[in-house]
Amino acid sequence: MITSIDTDGKISRIVSHNSMKPFLEHLNMTSTDVDETIRFLQTAMPEFSIRGEGGGQKAQRWVHIGTEDSYLCIEDRGATEKGPHQPYVHPGMNHMGFVVSDGATLAERMIKAGYKQGATYLDHPHRHRYYFFDHDGNEYEFVQYFSEEPSERNEYES
Repeated sequence: MITSIDTDGKISRIVSHNSMKPFLEHLNMTSTDVDETIRFLQTAMPEFSIRGEGGGQKAQRWVHIGTEDSYLCIEDRGATEKGPHQPYVHPGMNHMGFVVSDGATLAERMIKAGYKQGATYLDHPHRHRYYFFDHDGNEYEFVQYFSEEPSERNEYES
């Protein structure tokens, strides 16, 4: 934060005209099968495209897949089986959440493509949530919002 002190000794914030809200730009993950991860993501979100790809010393292959604003980097580092991390038990990522425009249609596509479905929550008046697993057992949440109001979208019952 940039601040200034005025003549009365008050500290005030200087707002930059180029400032923006922080957002998640990308997530980097290792996959046992990069092409299968791409298939999973594009089945769920056909709007996703490959932004770039390559390889190097550490990652045999990497692919950036997503939108103009954010992406997932999927890497092949030679793993042939998933690691010992157990989501919701060990520290680490439990699931990734994506906002989608039509959750029910997405769920139909995923089921038709043979992906394992997790929980589904359709009881909230302002959002529906669908969970699916990729071939490596990573869990993805797809949420559809029915309100533009943050107070409604972020309403949680205890």
